[in-house]
Amino acid sequence: MKKIVLYVLILVILTFVIPFFFTKATVDSKPIIGVNLEDNEEHIEEQEKKQETQQEAQNQEVMEYNYNDYNTIKLLHTKTNTIEELPLDEYLYGVVSAEMPIDFELEALKAQALVARTYTIYKIMQNELKHGEAHVCDSSSCCQAWISKEDRLAKWEEKNKEENKGYNVEDNWNKIVSAVNETKGKIITYEGKPINAFFHSNSGGATEAPVDVWGGTGYPYLQTVETSGEDAYTQYSSEVTMSKDEFVNKMKQKYSDFQINFDEENCIQVQAYTAGGRIKTIKIGNYNLSGVEVRSIFSLRSANFVVEIGEQDIKFSVKGYGHGVGMSQTGADSLAKQGYNCEDIVKHFYTGIEIVNF
Repeated sequence: MKKIVLYVLILVILTFVIPFFFTKATVDSKPIIGVNLEDNEEHIEEQEKKQETQQEAQNQEVMEYNYNDYNTIKLLHTKTNTIEELPLDEYLYGVVSAEMPIDFELEALKAQALVARTYTIYKIMQNELKHGEAHVCDSSSCCQAWISKEDRLAKWEEKNKEENKGYNVEDNWNKIVSAVNETKGKIITYEGKPINAFFHSNSGGATEAPVDVWGGTGYPYLQTVETSGEDAYTQYSSEVTMSKDEFVNKMKQKYSDFQINFDEENCIQVQAYTAGGRIKTIKIGNYNLSGVEVRSIFSLRSANFVVEIGEQDIKFSVKGYGHGVGMSQTGADSLAKQGYNCEDIVKHFYTGIEIVNF
């Protein structure tokens, strides 16, 4: 009897209990594996999107915080070596009035205000600390030119008397204020960040990529672009003439072993041009130089030049004024005269950018 009960019990276990646990384990395990794989992919994708969204939001929050933090800047006055705190837009009044002629079109002045504001914020965000506690200085050779309202009005008044035009210098200042205020809070960005908004006087018809001026990898938003109408401005062309002795002396100040035989046909020979039409490399005597270096040695207005060797003299015929990178100021005025507004002008000179409020 006991054996029969034992057999029945074993049979029940084999028939019902073990299959139950085996089925449960199978049912419980398979869906878990399947759900984990599918849910895991969806979960990862959702998490990535969530992280991207959060990062974008964080970046936006940081940018907004940083931009608002730049409403007051510290300006170094280079002549007195003193630092002055100014509201950003008040500082920009001085920059625009120092950097661009007042008789330029309002839309060109507005473009200059946009560029100057962006350049200022970019420099502050880089935190280069080259001016100690000051964010920027008032020198055009280092940061941006700046002039006080009092000095600007005095210079306009002096010019007004010289040319006997009889205009009201306060109207000039109001034009500057309008240019800045009508672009208030706007900056130029590339991929969500303020650009290094280089600018110059006259491109000679085409701007330059930074790699051909300063080397390095450059900036994707600073490309070579053409601009019409710049030849109508006095900044477009210039000449520098010097004796051959002066020419040689200037070269020897930089390179003591410099030698040149002016009787040789190719003693001065251009080897390559940049995309913007400037001289990239040039052979002068026993030296191969960049056009930028030649510009510096002989104090030329740009690296877009032609060299003529005379019997006694060397003449440089120069086109354009400045390094040629970014916005051309005369180009901006030329475009404004053609009907472009300030944002059109900025987008012409800087590739792939956006103009945003901060």
